[in-house]
Amino acid sequence: MTVHGIHHVTAIAADPQENLDFYVGLLGMRLVKRSVNQDDPGTYHFFFADGTGHPGTDLTFFPWPHLAPGRPGTGLTTEVALAVPAETLPYWSERLAAVGVATDAPEERFGERVLPFSDPHGLRLVLAETGDAREFTPWDESPVPPAQQIRGLHAVRLTEPAREATEGVLRDVLGFTHVAEDAGWQRYGVEGGGSGKILELRVAPDTPRGRMGTGTVHHVAFRVPDDATQAGVRAKAEAASLRPTPVIDRFWFRSVYFLEPGGALFELATDGPGFAVDEDARHLGERLILPPWLEPNRAGIEAALPPVAAPRVRA
Repeated sequence: MTVHGIHHVTAIAADPQENLDFYVGLLGMRLVKRSVNQDDPGTYHFFFADGTGHPGTDLTFFPWPHLAPGRPGTGLTTEVALAVPAETLPYWSERLAAVGVATDAPEERFGERVLPFSDPHGLRLVLAETGDAREFTPWDESPVPPAQQIRGLHAVRLTEPAREATEGVLRDVLGFTHVAEDAGWQRYGVEGGGSGKILELRVAPDTPRGRMGTGTVHHVAFRVPDDATQAGVRAKAEAASLRPTPVIDRFWFRSVYFLEPGGALFELATDGPGFAVDEDARHLGERLILPPWLEPNRAGIEAALPPVAAPRVRA
């Protein structure tokens, strides 16, 4: 009864059109679901993933333009790593530079070459080269060729005020084990580690607490294959006094949420039923999809949402 990798990461964006243009038009990810925040239906919820929306490939966003920018610090997920094939960082360096996206110099972390940069609203990202096997389907309409396309979520980084309590949750509730240390970062892996099964933690006791806002991660969701496994991991979270929520039906998966001891929000998300449960797989993300319980309010929801156009593609 453990998780088996990262399911998705949800972050906070500002302008929704800029968010679409960057992740679809520049990074070449597929918009596999165009929906709304189920707790705040006046806000979009965009899901960017591979060609079919495999669990573990989707980076999702709530665009809240009215929010102030977030402040990095402890108690937050402070960076998201996206997996790319080996030897593709030169391609990505050129692609980002061509449209004026500033990148840091490529570096090596835990023996992997990575390219750090930020998205238009300040979310810290890296592209991490990996040869690990992944569940991945290319998106034929991507502006990025299949050989260079983003393979999914590689890892997340958390900055914490202390290590022991968070490490205990990673180990005893989620099933992670400590696998390596590099430059003050502790790496944890589940099911042996590998791309999509990695979390990295750094202790920074003198760093102020972070503040959620645009450009920050809202939560990290971990994969559970089915309801039974989710119930088992939820029971561990409850036994650890983490006060997990009841199971919440998100329609494309079922979710349980809890705060880890350092303050970051975690989710347990089932692998199914998946994004094609309410759309033809060939047309994912082309229209606004609402879960059944919000469908009666469609007219009001659509009127409240800002209009967005098709993503501007950077060839």
